[in-house]
Amino acid sequence: MSMSIRIALGVAISLCCVAGLAAQEFDPVENGRALVTMYCADCHATASSGESPLAIAPRFRDLHLRYDVEFLSEALVEGIVTAHPEMPQFEFDPDQAAAIVAYLKSLEP
Repeated sequence: MSMSIRIALGVAISLCCVAGLAAQEFDPVENGRALVTMYCADCHATASSGESPLAIAPRFRDLHLRYDVEFLSEALVEGIVTAHPEMPQFEFDPDQAAAIVAYLKSLEP
């Protein structure tokens, strides 16, 4: 195999790998799932099944019953503050908030 063909093949493989990683990195539902798993799963049930580790923490799959989750985006950016003293205040950037909302919407039936 000639050197130019090897280089072209290497570039093509690299581009495919980068494109695959970029597609994974920008999946808002997956990014939202990762964020809520990282920041919220210690207290909340963040998946489509299971109970919250902290009994008073609502299950994320039920949030749509309490709120229009689309409107949670602003609160996620400005910082969610609750009357529950043990809940830490979180502030996410707009892209993170959109990803979290996309994930919450994916849990709705």
